[in-house]
Amino acid sequence: MQVNQYSIRFIEKGLAGVSMSMIADKIGIKKPSLYKHFSSKDEIVEAMYQFLREQSKKNVNIKPVDFSQLFQGKTAYEVLQGVVQGYVNMNHQEKLLTFYKVIYSERSIQPMAARIVAEETERMIIATKQLFYAMVIHKLLHFENADMSAVSFAMTSRQGRMKKVLYARQRLMFV
Repeated sequence: MQVNQYSIRFIEKGLAGVSMSMIADKIGIKKPSLYKHFSSKDEIVEAMYQFLREQSKKNVNIKPVDFSQLFQGKTAYEVLQGVVQGYVNMNHQEKLLTFYKVIYSERSIQPMAARIVAEETERMIIATKQLFYAMVIHKLLHFENADMSAVSFAMTSRQGRMKKVLYARQRLMFV
């Protein structure tokens, strides 16, 4: 059984406000059938996260990156601006945005929500480090500490605040 767009709606009530029975009713199956596919509500939430993230990536056409092609004819600023915009576009898909709002608001009281926030943050940090290392290799940027710069940039980007992201570029040493 796969999580689909119809089983996503329950998340709006928050994680604590939803039971396995409610989920089963919402997707039109009996509770024992749901347990055949998912052992817990946390498993369902994790499946929803993966489903929504993949759907959002597909919707905004995010694919594996060819850095040479990405950098071709662009300044460092243009590359960073484009990458951030792609991430913002992915995360502002309606269903994923609703999911993130609930997860983010419950991260201090729901371990699964905290884990998803940490996992998404780690993904962003890794992707940003890869981007920054590639920008150094292609001589678009130079950093005193690429790892720290990537973490700082990723954390700023993760919040989805374009102004802070653009401010962060002032701290970078452009070549």
